[in-house]
Amino acid sequence: MERPTAFVSDPPPSPPVTAAYDADVESDGYVSNFTRLWCWRPDVFTAFATLRADLMADSSLSPREFAVMVASAAAARGDSYCALAWGQKLAALSDDATAAGVLQGHDAGLSGREAALMDWSRRVIGDPNATSEADVERLREAGLTDREIFEATTWIALRFAFSTINDALGAQPDRQLAEDVPQLVREAVTFGRPSAP
Repeated sequence: MERPTAFVSDPPPSPPVTAAYDADVESDGYVSNFTRLWCWRPDVFTAFATLRADLMADSSLSPREFAVMVASAAAARGDSYCALAWGQKLAALSDDATAAGVLQGHDAGLSGREAALMDWSRRVIGDPNATSEADVERLREAGLTDREIFEATTWIALRFAFSTINDALGAQPDRQLAEDVPQLVREAVTFGRPSAP
């Protein structure tokens, strides 16, 4: 019998659950633990994925900037699952050392915009009520438009909501994910839940 990978059981079979599981297997070769969790409401899972895709599709923020934000926000939140997944994505878009550095709060290897977004992500996750107009002005000075600042903040908040649900309900990072990430990235994730056995 498989050990549970979250605090709730897997949802009962249904066509939407099967479709989500099949999509995971097709893209990754296995069903992710967070997919099993979110398939208690596959409609909400789909709506979230659509909202996230819509935000990214019509934004001038780059894929690497999106990855910097999630990796730094996940690290600030102590979320090992997203830190591993997005650390791996950031490593593919930059290099292993840069991705590991972002997870550890270092901005070496980042552009000025990326470093500003990393700092902003940590501030938003840490205490959104403590941000200031001066913080937003630093983003502008790094070259971000007000629209990009709004999009970045929305992205961080959406990722925070997603990881909060995963973390609160005990979703463990997938064993396959933990095995596949670059070693430097894996070693930088010293927080959050351990990967599934």
